[in-house]
Amino acid sequence: MTEQTTSSVTGASPRWLSALVLGLAGLFYAYAIWNAVAHLLSMAQGGLTGIGWATLLFGVVFPALVFVFAYAIGRRRRAGELAVVLLAGLGVVAVFWLSLIGYSILNMSDLVTVAA
Repeated sequence: MTEQTTSSVTGASPRWLSALVLGLAGLFYAYAIWNAVAHLLSMAQGGLTGIGWATLLFGVVFPALVFVFAYAIGRRRRAGELAVVLLAGLGVVAVFWLSLIGYSILNMSDLVTVAA
């Protein structure tokens, strides 16, 4: 007698659906980068210290790093799982952004040079 083994085959998401999820999430991450650049430029008008430049430039780079990391985690998964990973990364970016805004408001004297 022969035994038949049944393997459960999970259907992978179509490539276009994963690309759509990645593209839509990419727009939200790009918006976070755009906000960080706008904040950097508005703070730079008053003149920034070295720590100010480092802090606010990291605020620009951080969403891109999280996007790449989230994509690396979710690239071989189905579209829904990829969306969850990208959404979790977007939550991390949002928390970081609120922390950066709070830090830059509370420590304005450390970030901005005062021209006399």
